[in-house]
Amino acid sequence: MEKLLIADDESSIRLLVGATLASQQYQILEASTGTQALDIVRAEKPRMVLLDVRMPGLDGLEVCRQIKADPDLEDIAIVMLTGNGHPEQIAEGMDAGADHYLTKPFSPLQLLQLVDTVMH
Repeated sequence: MEKLLIADDESSIRLLVGATLASQQYQILEASTGTQALDIVRAEKPRMVLLDVRMPGLDGLEVCRQIKADPDLEDIAIVMLTGNGHPEQIAEGMDAGADHYLTKPFSPLQLLQLVDTVMH
C-alpha cells in the first residue's frame, strides 16, 4: 500500500483531504508542523507529500527544499497544497522543488485526479 503524507497545521484540512482520499488504496499519514512532516518523511518515505506552506516550525517551502536536497528522499512527489495562489508564490513553491501546486479551496475531484496521476 502506497503511503501519502498530509502536512497541514489545520486539522480540518487534514480531515478533508484524508476523507477525500479515503476510498483510495493509500496509507494516510498526517503531520501538523513542518518539523513533524520532515521527521515522518525521513522515517516512512511516503510516495507523496501534500504540503501546506504556512506551518509552525519549518514552513512548507523549507520542508520541500530539505526533502528534495536529500538523495534518499528526492524522488518523493511533493504537492504544495496552500491558500497562496499568487503567481510569485507558486513560482517560489516550484523553485523550492515542488512537483505540483494546488491552491485552497480545491476541488476534491481535482485533488483525486492529481493524486491518481502522481501515484500511478
